[in-house]
Amino acid sequence: MAPRTVLAVLFDGLQSLDVTGPLEVFAGAALLSPGAYRIRTASLDGAPVRTSSGLTLLPDESLAGAKDPDILLVPGGPGSLRPDPRLVDWVRERGPRAARLVSVCTGAAVLAGAGLLDGRRATTHWAYCDRLAREHPAVEIDPDPVYVRDGHISTSAGVTAGIDLALALVEEDLGRDAALTIARHLVVFLRRPGNQAQFSAQLAAQTAQREPLRDVQRWITDHPDADLSVDTLADRARLSPRHFARAFRAETGMTPGRYVDRVRLEHARRLLEDTADGVEEIARTSGYGTPEAMRRAFVRTLGTPPAEYRRRFRPATTP
Repeated sequence: MAPRTVLAVLFDGLQSLDVTGPLEVFAGAALLSPGAYRIRTASLDGAPVRTSSGLTLLPDESLAGAKDPDILLVPGGPGSLRPDPRLVDWVRERGPRAARLVSVCTGAAVLAGAGLLDGRRATTHWAYCDRLAREHPAVEIDPDPVYVRDGHISTSAGVTAGIDLALALVEEDLGRDAALTIARHLVVFLRRPGNQAQFSAQLAAQTAQREPLRDVQRWITDHPDADLSVDTLADRARLSPRHFARAFRAETGMTPGRYVDRVRLEHARRLLEDTADGVEEIARTSGYGTPEAMRRAFVRTLGTPPAEYRRRFRPATTP
């Protein structure tokens, strides 16, 4: 196989992990399969750049002198939200030439600014999805997935999602065994499908301000198999069902039902990934009651049934 060139765009204010995370994946693949990838980095003038954490990165070359890569990687960070117009112009011209155009985190803002995401589905860090959608209405922003692939363009959520996307690309090129080997060396799990939510239910929802509602949130997390109807939860908070539902949504940003759904799905996923428990037992302990109810929830949210999810995303028990 001819080497695939990976070119990472560098600029002041990028987030270092958005670059180093994916590049470590491709570097690991190149060690595992010599010649599979050739990694290059480039900045506008070929000069060193300073990351948002204060690290200084020395690029291999200038963007003007860089050859068209197979994979063009645009990282995120504060600098991507206020990009140099010359960088946007370069991405506008050269991005379509890459076989794969990839952004990590708010790097999607650079692609959107270049007009390359118009009419496409994309994602970015959850905290910037609303802003990106507002500034670029021609782009279909999906705030939930870890990454989105639309044709030759792939966009990913914050930081570690770039590693997930890079592993998915390596798996596509070299196979699942290669990607799994790299994931093990990096001490990450090859388990997050692109349409998995960016964060857990506890992080997706805000923490309620009032203690009775915070207690309800903790109770839901600790007892996913309990009766979690609005009436029961409202009684626990010592509020009327209507008042509870209204207050819960106002303080957490989601309805009680949606929060319960997320907690149960997360609990079931964790058991599928980390235990050998049967699907029927997992359905019961996660609050679904029946395997069929759990299957419908998985297909609706993740696009795959529980058994297939376990097959694909449960790590092997031995190296």
